[in-house]
Amino acid sequence: MLDRFSDGNEQGYRDNAGGTVADGRTPPFRFMDDAYTADRGAWAASGAEWLGGNLKGLASKLGYLKRLGVSALWISPVFKQVAADPHSYHGYGIQNYLDVDPHFGTRQDLVDLVDGAHRHGIRVILDIILNHAGDVFGYCFDGNRYPADDGGMDPRWDGARYPVAGWRNAYGEANIPFAAVDPASHPYAWPNDAVWPAELQDAATFTTMGRIVNWDYDPEYYEGDFCTLKDIHHGDHVRDAEGRRIPDAFVTSPALVALCEVYKFWIALADVDGFRIDTVKHMEPGATRYFVSVIKEFAQSLGKENFFLVGEITGGRANAYNTLELTGLDAALGIDDIPDRMEYLAKGWREPTDYFDLFRNSALVNKSSHTWFGKHVVTLFDDHDQVRKGNAKGRFCGDKGNDGYEHLKAVLGLNLCSMGIPCLYYGTEQGFDGAGDNDRYLRECMFGGAFGSLQSCDRHFFDEEHEIYRFVADVVALRRQHLALSRGRQYLRELCDDLEPGEFRLPHLRDGRIRGMVPWSRLFADRELLLAINTDTEYDHAAWVTIDAALHAEPGTLTCLYSSDPEQIGSAADIIACNGRAARILVPAGGFVAYG
Repeated sequence: MLDRFSDGNEQGYRDNAGGTVADGRTPPFRFMDDAYTADRGAWAASGAEWLGGNLKGLASKLGYLKRLGVSALWISPVFKQVAADPHSYHGYGIQNYLDVDPHFGTRQDLVDLVDGAHRHGIRVILDIILNHAGDVFGYCFDGNRYPADDGGMDPRWDGARYPVAGWRNAYGEANIPFAAVDPASHPYAWPNDAVWPAELQDAATFTTMGRIVNWDYDPEYYEGDFCTLKDIHHGDHVRDAEGRRIPDAFVTSPALVALCEVYKFWIALADVDGFRIDTVKHMEPGATRYFVSVIKEFAQSLGKENFFLVGEITGGRANAYNTLELTGLDAALGIDDIPDRMEYLAKGWREPTDYFDLFRNSALVNKSSHTWFGKHVVTLFDDHDQVRKGNAKGRFCGDKGNDGYEHLKAVLGLNLCSMGIPCLYYGTEQGFDGAGDNDRYLRECMFGGAFGSLQSCDRHFFDEEHEIYRFVADVVALRRQHLALSRGRQYLRELCDDLEPGEFRLPHLRDGRIRGMVPWSRLFADRELLLAINTDTEYDHAAWVTIDAALHAEPGTLTCLYSSDPEQIGSAADIIACNGRAARILVPAGGFVAYG
């Protein structure tokens, strides 16, 4: 979240080359002195506004990210926002698709950031929006046709178009004719009035059907406005006999063609490596498919054979799979049940099979590879809006009732070493604990300012000695050393606490909760790595765990390659002939281990 990451004014952090920065005005955060010292009301109110993170600040922290183990950087939208909206720091309310918002810097700052990232071996993925523009025009009052909600100026989707008062000017007034802007009568329209580029100023660019109320009703969620953000008409579709939209029969609109040109421009200018496409659920499959084809071909013409397109596809696994297959996107992000099951498995409130079965082959995918989902699904547990949690939002560590921080190493071990493309939300590596009834509480400032995490002000969080930062860096290094952790098949493993009276069973809820070990294996070629987390934050847990009998046919041991308890690293676990083959491993309280 660019506005919340770095303003470049921190002191006492390590620069990109590893040296300590002595100048700067914001000192490092110190827990005992600085936590929860800000006035709650003023602190919370500040989180709704622009706070000052920018591209140069982010560029100054590439070393921090590299040393953490980051290989790709997904940046929230950088494009120019509606000037009259003081709350669009998030970047999703675009007014000019061809410029960088001045709060963030300049086009050249973006070019410099990407160049710097590439020198550090980090790819850059820009968050882009095709579905909608910002609040660039206003509806006019239409009698009693729609429910009055804020003085009658709140059109709701009803399948028909609403009259438009005009483009908004820089002050938010809808007083410019809703058509191509005439520079003779509106010489000051550039750069803050209406929408740009000019190719988007045709009234037919927008559906003008009012905002979405039912987020799961087709065609409402395709054609309605995303709250105040104005829906763009991508083209016309044809349905089959069962009412499904046919991507092959989709006819593109001039607006979609213009947006393709816009995003080609950013690839050519900034040399970015991929796009994260916002709100794919709300786009016609045919429109997404067209965009993917155009962008892939353009990137390939520049020698970018692996330009990466990940779509925000909310909903379940089946919807994500079908969308990927229809559109040609490389990966899906936003599948609601993945972050839910990951978070609450690590806290002991979900069945392990419920999480691991998300990555099993089935009739759903009909793929021969055991790792199809692992290559096409982005996995994460913290994110910037947490749609799945409704109005009770909270980072993983914001869940004080479940000792979120004490489970943090377990969930990170699960995320980084189970199947999928792992994604880390900024601040998680510093134990950020935002929680509340609004997205702002998930978007604290790494650089402090008026809205620092842990209810602090004017203290930055770029602490490379933080125990969670060090844990992430260590586990990512482990992942890079062992191909099985990024490419391997995956199996939830049976375990047994006591060989004599017990029997091997998959880990499962007991009286509604798991307090103990959850083990799984990653297998690649002739190598098996045995991983495990402990959902009990008070006690270590040991158990016999099933491993692959063919790979371990001869007597031997497994070695602890990594543990959240450093003293355990290098210790041996005996392998015995039981339940095929089994090894006895130990997992520290609230911790993570890897044996191989």
